[in-house]
Amino acid sequence: MTMFPEMFVGPLTESIIKRAIEKRIVEIHVHDLKTYTSDKHKKCDDYPYGGGEGMVLKVEPFWRGVNEIVPKGKRKKKSEARVILTSARGKLFTQEDVMRLSKYKHLVILCGHYEGVDERVCRFVDEEISIGDYVTSGGELPAMVIIDTVVRVLPNVVGNPRSVYNESFTSKFLDYPQYTRPRVFKAWRVPEILLSGDHKKISYWRLKEAIRATYKYRPERLKNINLTEDEKKILSEVIEEEKRN
Repeated sequence: MTMFPEMFVGPLTESIIKRAIEKRIVEIHVHDLKTYTSDKHKKCDDYPYGGGEGMVLKVEPFWRGVNEIVPKGKRKKKSEARVILTSARGKLFTQEDVMRLSKYKHLVILCGHYEGVDERVCRFVDEEISIGDYVTSGGELPAMVIIDTVVRVLPNVVGNPRSVYNESFTSKFLDYPQYTRPRVFKAWRVPEILLSGDHKKISYWRLKEAIRATYKYRPERLKNINLTEDEKKILSEVIEEEKRN
């Protein structure tokens, strides 16, 4: 639900999301917030009480929209519907949230804009989500991120479902480095192990490089991972190698 429905035209008509819609795996409806206003000028925002800069989105259009799109009976059922507000103060969006939200039959995403929404909107949403500690021009871009991430983990959306579960933030570690043709580009070579055809050695290399990537770029993740004995040994090797480099 948004004041700017045209912003969604491109993202919803290309690539994986387009194919998911064509396969009827998912339906995505963009609702114009102005449709749910009651005045002749279709005004969705107003000046903030108490003064201050900018405009605040009104509570009434969101209330009418939510209750028209998702009847209260469906909202009461845990697996039926989830109403989300994109919000700077919301819970930071993670892959765990992606998997959790993909289990619902209906998601309703309310897009904030300007200086935010009337606080009373929060009384009838199920959760507030932030995609990062930075400010976007509105809730439309965060909504697109939520849509894209959730759709791609739905069954039969991605051609090879194993690829979804081997990615960074889904597996224990960040993804290992990937290479394709040509073998040599400006003296940069593809690692010989990947050309060997030895699948056992390749699997070990990929695990080690995934651990290395996590150690180098997101070391804080390692504190929350239960490493096997083999993984602990590989991590020790990686740390020693990185110290020498």
